[in-house]
Formats: sequence, C-alpha cells, structure tokens
Amino acid sequence: MAAPVILRTEVGDEALDLAEFEARVGRGEVSPQSLVRLPAVTGDRFVRACELELWQRLQDGRRAYFTRAFSLARFPFFTSALILVNLAAFLVTARGGTLELDDMVRTGGKVGPLVFDLGEVWRLFTANLLHRDGLHLGLNMFVLFNVGGMMENTYRTLDYLWLLVFSGLATMTASLLLNESVTIGASGMVFGCLGGVVAFGLKYRSQLSAFHRSVMGDAAIPTALGLLLIGLTSQGVDNWAHGGGLVAGLATGSFLRPRLLAEGRRWWWEPALRALPSVGLVLLLAFGQALFADALPTMRLERDDVYGFSIPVPMTWGRGATPLGRVAWYNGLPGLGRASFAAEAVEMPEGADAPGAAQRFVDERLSARALGPDVTRVRVEAPEPARVGDRDGVRVRAVVDETSGPTRLAAYFVPRGGNVYQLVFQWPADFPRYAHVVDQMLSGVRFEEGQALRRARAEALFFPNSGPVLARLGLSLLEHGDAPPAAEALATAVKVDPSNGPARVALSRAWLAAGDAERACAAARDAVVYAPDDVEALEAEARCELAQGHPRRALLRLQAARALEPKNAHLEAAERRLKETLPEYFPSEPAPGPSRRP
Repeated sequence: MAAPVILRTEVGDEALDLAEFEARVGRGEVSPQSLVRLPAVTGDRFVRACELELWQRLQDGRRAYFTRAFSLARFPFFTSALILVNLAAFLVTARGGTLELDDMVRTGGKVGPLVFDLGEVWRLFTANLLHRDGLHLGLNMFVLFNVGGMMENTYRTLDYLWLLVFSGLATMTASLLLNESVTIGASGMVFGCLGGVVAFGLKYRSQLSAFHRSVMGDAAIPTALGLLLIGLTSQGVDNWAHGGGLVAGLATGSFLRPRLLAEGRRWWWEPALRALPSVGLVLLLAFGQALFADALPTMRLERDDVYGFSIPVPMTWGRGATPLGRVAWYNGLPGLGRASFAAEAVEMPEGADAPGAAQRFVDERLSARALGPDVTRVRVEAPEPARVGDRDGVRVRAVVDETSGPTRLAAYFVPRGGNVYQLVFQWPADFPRYAHVVDQMLSGVRFEEGQALRRARAEALFFPNSGPVLARLGLSLLEHGDAPPAAEALATAVKVDPSNGPARVALSRAWLAAGDAERACAAARDAVVYAPDDVEALEAEARCELAQGHPRRALLRLQAARALEPKNAHLEAAERRLKETLPEYFPSEPAPGPSRRP
C-alpha cells in the first residue's frame, strides 16, 4: 500500500493515498499554499504543496484557475437578445395567433420543394426563428434560456454564436434530407445547446466542482434523452431536426475551448477571424439562391408508356392527382407553393385539331366550378402558337385565383396522329422562379412510341402475313402520327384481306394524313364498294372529296351517311362545320319576308 499523504485542511488533517492526492492535484483542488506531509519526501515536516516536485509536475495553473473561477452566475445577455428576436418574429408572423401551413411557407419555414427546386437555402436559417403558436414558442425559449445561458457562461460569445448557427443549420439540413414536412422552430438550436452542455460536462468533468458536474453532466444527459423521448411519442414533432441539432451540438462542444481556458488575444483581428465561420455561413445562406438557383432543380426522366412521351421532372416530385390530366406529378405541397404537371392524350377521331382541343379545354376545364371550391376566378389569355419538343402546338395561359393565392397555368396542345397531347403546368404566382423550372421541363419533352405501338410491332414480327395484325399495326402507327408507314402496313393488310372494310377506311385516312389525296380517295371508294352502307366509309370518302376541292360532293357523302344514321351527332357536327367553313358553296336560304299584294 502506498505511503499516506497528509493534507492539512481547516477541519483537520486528512490522510490520502498517493493516487487520490495526484487526482486532486490534477483537478486543481490542492492550492499551492496547502500544507502537505509526504513521509517519503518531507519526513515528518509539513511543507507547502507548491514546494513539492510532484505538485509542480501535475499542477496546471490555468486549469486550477478554471476550477476555482468557473461559474454559471453571469446573466445571459446574448441568449436573452436571441429570445427577443424569436418573440418579435412570432408577433410579426403569427400576430399572436397560430401559424398555419401556408403561413409557414410564406414566412420562411423549411420547405423542401422550395429549397431543392428554387434554391431558397435561406429558409434553413429563417425556419429556426419561427414558431407555430405561443406554447411552442414558450417551451423552446424556456429551455433555450437555461441551456443557452450555460453555454454563454461557458464559451466566448463568438464561439457560442457558432454553436447556435451551426446547430440551427444542421437541424434544418437533417430535416430537409430526412423529413418532407414543413418545419419551423428553435428546438434544433435548443438541442444544439444541450449537446454542447453534454460534451462540455463529459470533457471537463474532472475539473468541475461537484455542483457543476451534477448540472452539466449528470443532469444534462437525462434531460437530452427525455426531450428526445417526448418528441418520439408526440405527433407533429420533427425528430430528425432534433437529432441533427443534438449531434451538431455534441460535435461543436467537443472542439470548443471554454473562455477560462482559451488563449489570450494576440492580434487585434482574432475576433474577426473567429466570427468568420458564422458570418460566412449566414452569408452563404442569404445569397445561396442567386448562386445555385440556375443549376437547380436536379431532374429525373419520367416516361409514360401508355401515352408515349417522356419529360424531365424535379427529383423530389412524386405522382399526384389533378382534374387537369390522367397522369400527374407534383412537388408535394398541398396549398401555397404547390407546383404540378399533368398530361393526357385527347382522342379526336375527326382529326387532331390542337386549336379545337385548346378551346374545349378552356370551355370545360378552366372554370371556377370545374377547378374546385378553392378557386374564386380564372383569367384566361387567348391561345397562341407554341413549340413543344419537335412539334408545333398551341399554348393557353391563365391565372387561377385561389384562396391560398394566385396560381399560373400554362397548357400546351400538341397534335399527334389521331390524338392531341394535353400538357398542363401549374405553379404559384408567389414563386415566379418556378417558371424557370417549367421551361426546363418543357424543353425536355419527347414524344416516343407508346406501349400499344410496341406490342403491334412485336405481333407483326411474329405474324407478318396476318391481315388483322397488320391492320392493328397500321392503326397504331396512324395514332402516333406516322402516316407513311401506317399506309404501307394498312395497304398490305388490305392486300392480304380485301374484305376488311375498316382497314380500307383507315388506309384512306393514312394516305390523307400523308398528303396523298388521290390514293386516299381511291381507298375510300374501294371501302364504299365493299361496304356501301358503312357510315365510316362514306365519311372517309367525304373527307377525300373535300381534300380534292369538291365540297358539294363531300356534303352529298355526309348526307348519305346521315341518312343511314340520322341521330349521329358526329356526322351532324361535321356537316355543320363544312357549311360554316365554306359558306360561299352553301349559301343560307333567305328568311321568308312579308307578302305583298300586286
């Protein structure tokens, strides 16, 4: 057993073994003037501790001063100023009430789509200063005053500022990457301070007094774990944000030095150097949108096999639902800030008519009643020519006034074979940079082979001499706007099966779409010969007569078809359009006037 060391104190002599004496010296608990007797060195004499080589080797004057001088009694002025900033932000944004979802989006909450799509990285900072209601604000500020006050007493102001800034950014970054919900609140900075307290308490435990060890070590860890557990068992709590703040606080606290152990300032510009990380990070967030917005968003290519088109959409967008199209993608926001794309193919058997499809869309879809109860007014602009991919089309623009704010709409109508592709983009007017995203998406639209055409091609490879198979291939090619190959496939189908009247009608349409009116009319006449009572054959012959410049003959064919089906609304509309388009050939009958007596 080691020889005992006698330490003389105010209450009497205390016997210690050598290991305990060394531990106390290392913690700074033995002052240089304490009287010590170490028999192996001093014999029976008491000497001052500072005279012992052992004490001199173990004693660090600065650490001893830290142990004696460390205190949490200073009033946390900086933390109090931060609390006042949060209070002011709450009064301005919530006006004493509750901050709803649209208000969070409008006032600077963390909104993933607006960060990833538009580059609004400043939201990662401002979201820390917003709170949903008074209870949310009060709880966060109460904990921040206590744990933030500890950090303010422990570290230099600029080091404490870095802890707050880094924790706040780490909080919202973790939430951005792992949680799609809109997030606000200073709880991330609170957990950052908690992490800093835990890291400090563990790192300097041997140099803290019993009171400070209990406050910043024994109590801090259960407090942090308890708050995390409360978040895990509560609804509407962003636990990823809390975890990000806690980890950031632990990491920062592991490297920071307390103010009592920090080196003295040697150069006048050292404070500016320590402030640089915090200021630089805030400036990067403030001007990040201008720096990164042109490179955003990151796109992925989406294909629709049914309609046969592909379009790039932002990586964070998901499938959605909208009355403006059968397939849709949107950015995930339910109200303010929502942006979407919808598409469908409108079948037009009478011929792809982009202006007609645009007008029908305006009449049937762009009304407050059709768009939903949240729409108050729709302002539509006149249709105009547009280019989509490698095709000409028509564009209709509108402004839709909703309860959450105005929404801009751009609808494109692109003819392709017997269909008109309807592509509808919507984005919030409050976020005009979404127009740039729409332009990027529109520039990447490509029209490809659909599922039906690929199946028809596969069937034709296996059954190259089958009339029905070749007819299906021709019809599918015609629907995709590939008129010449469609005509070739249909001509072969008719040669294999001469009695196939529908194939002859489709062949007439294909030749007409390919610009060969003579062959189209020949195919239509053959169809009428094989099926004189076929309404579609008569209609095909009417189209050919019109294409060859014989509107009266075309009218006779339509009238013959209507005689077979008097209630056919399609034929009636075609006859009416023919008369309206060429009034010089079909003058209206004069209305009967008053009779006169000679």
